Amino acid sequence: MQKNEEFIVDIIDNGYQGEGIAKIDNFAIFIPGALKGEKVKIVIVKVLKSHAFGKVLEILKKSDYRVEVDCKTYKRCGGCNLRHIRYNETLLIKRNIVQNLVNKNLSSKPKVQETLGMDEPYNYRNKAQYPVGQDKENKPIIGVFANRTHEIIPIENCLIQNEKTEEIAKFIINYFSENNISVYNEEIRNGLIRHIVTKIGKKTNEIMVIIVINGDEIPNEKEFVKVLTQNFPKIKTIVKNINKNNTNVILGKKNINLYGDGYIKDKLGDLIFKISPASFYQVNPVQAEKLYKIGIESANITKEDIVFDLYCGIGTISLFMAKYAKKVYGVEIVEEAIKDAKENAKLNSIENTEFIAGDVEEVLNNLINNKKITPDIVMVDPPRKGLDNTSIQNIIKIKPKRMIYISCNPATLVRDLKELEKIYEIKEIKPVDMFPFTSHVEVCALLELKNCRPLLNLLAFKIQ
Repeated sequence: MQKNEEFIVDIIDNGYQGEGIAKIDNFAIFIPGALKGEKVKIVIVKVLKSHAFGKVLEILKKSDYRVEVDCKTYKRCGGCNLRHIRYNETLLIKRNIVQNLVNKNLSSKPKVQETLGMDEPYNYRNKAQYPVGQDKENKPIIGVFANRTHEIIPIENCLIQNEKTEEIAKFIINYFSENNISVYNEEIRNGLIRHIVTKIGKKTNEIMVIIVINGDEIPNEKEFVKVLTQNFPKIKTIVKNINKNNTNVILGKKNINLYGDGYIKDKLGDLIFKISPASFYQVNPVQAEKLYKIGIESANITKEDIVFDLYCGIGTISLFMAKYAKKVYGVEIVEEAIKDAKENAKLNSIENTEFIAGDVEEVLNNLINNKKITPDIVMVDPPRKGLDNTSIQNIIKIKPKRMIYISCNPATLVRDLKELEKIYEIKEIKPVDMFPFTSHVEVCALLELKNCRPLLNLLAFKIQ
């Protein structure tokens, strides 16, 4: 098989990123934008030893699940890479992705439940990070990076971003353009405005605006703040973030409040949360509530239980669990997030929590081996790389009776479950669609210590 060769193939499955999979002489070809059941004409764009990549030239037989794409920048953006598929079918694809990983890697091969979808899978993101650049006429633009590049595609109407914060971002870039305020150029590393970041409280409608700059000041800052807040009175705070480094990291370490207190609040369930510029907060709070409900009800926490919440962020799920537990310890490496978590506990008058800033591996080791605190239940929600081996071995050593593993990466989840299933029975794996029309899927897994006394009604919960 050679690059630029053309073939007509049948799509036999969809892969981990939602791409179509075909085979020629048992050699796998991955084809973005193709759907299981379709016959397509393709051109080979890359050939490796074990597989190849193709590009669709023509769809000869369409799947019944293919729909007309409702976004003008869909093909170039790559963000909503499943937008050409009927929504309910994307939920099935995501379940199958998780089930395939389970079948290939786990001894127990538990059946993965149906993916919990979203009733209205549009404009769900409460956070947007817009890179700033210039168009071909050297006019300032904001948008999204083209797939696998740093070319900025101007936004028109993003169907997953919040409509109000998108309107604000467009207003800001027009203001900078009209006032001749320079924007950052990655190639030559000069210019002032690097990113416009917005956050909004889904239930409070409070808005935060963060202007990331390659410098110390925005020209006429007071006038900028006045114009912006007069036009958008829901803005509660405006923050200037200093980032002069040559890096792909969006936020620098220094924040200066230009307006307001530097944070907004939002509600999840009946709890209030304070959100700062650097703190992690689920970008889809509607689905986050459902995800946390699954995790907490699965954990079956009692007033006698000590709970460890590892990678706790600003304490969202810790505080949800606290009302059922004897004590909850939250651990997170981001100090600002731990500061927010402590304030969120005070804000909600919750006293049976302790939040610790530090590397999860080191803090967990200290809690278990030095402070001799043994949890009954461990909740983990790690980054995409999953759990480190030391943390897994510490968990296996202390043998908490139940473990809830929330993951944004099914591949590392299953990798870790393979080690944990040596002493745990995997009782449940539930995908949740946190990012509709993208290939990402969040998963909640419930583990119960083997030979543990059966738990009554452990799985008898309903998602309302």
